[in-house]
Amino acid sequence: MSGSKTAASLLQVESLRFGWNARSAPLLDIEALSLTAGESLFVCGPSGCGKSSLLGLLGGVHLPQQGRIRLLGRDLVSLGRQQRDRLRGDHIGFIFQQFNLIPYLSVEENVLLPCRFSARRAERARQLDADPRRSAQRLLERLGLDPALARRRAMELSVGQQQRVAAARALIGSPELLIADEPTSALDGDSQQAFLELLAEESRWARSALLFVSHDRALASRFDRCLELQPPVRSAQGGRS
Repeated sequence: MSGSKTAASLLQVESLRFGWNARSAPLLDIEALSLTAGESLFVCGPSGCGKSSLLGLLGGVHLPQQGRIRLLGRDLVSLGRQQRDRLRGDHIGFIFQQFNLIPYLSVEENVLLPCRFSARRAERARQLDADPRRSAQRLLERLGLDPALARRRAMELSVGQQQRVAAARALIGSPELLIADEPTSALDGDSQQAFLELLAEESRWARSALLFVSHDRALASRFDRCLELQPPVRSAQGGRS
């Protein structure tokens, strides 16, 4: 899949090649990909096709063997590790499959973590709500979590409640790019659909581009575009060809 290469693109990928073993065929081979503000992209594919690796590349955790990844016009490949970490913290919100909440912190403290590590996210939260805590409360309420739970520790919540806290944490400070890695895999059908509607509504409200990863192709119709990744072809000798 390719996207138009315009100045308005939030994210641009060009001639991306990535593999863990330089002697084998690349795990990922993407000629062109782009996302603009407010756009949603569904990424799917079987196990081993490189979905998690792609997220690591887009977040600046990994670097490709070839190609360019530009976020807000900045080439991640040319940046040092600390610069990539800062860019990720300022401009990307992550929702992880296992949520990655800090269990002993309260709901509110978990949501506010991005504002502790990114002055930019904290300032954007203040611009919206005067105080990051008010921004956290607003997000939790919009995502359907009872405000009375804000002081509870994350470990005391149900799976569905933890999922909403993880989404609020990713959304606080209105990051330009929201990345969701299999966030609905632990939910039943009705809860899954309700969460997708809430996530889409909040990302549109914040004008965040949404990149959503799942193995469930039935969800693809909810998104603007779809990118289906394929696993590397293996040769008859058992290696990748």
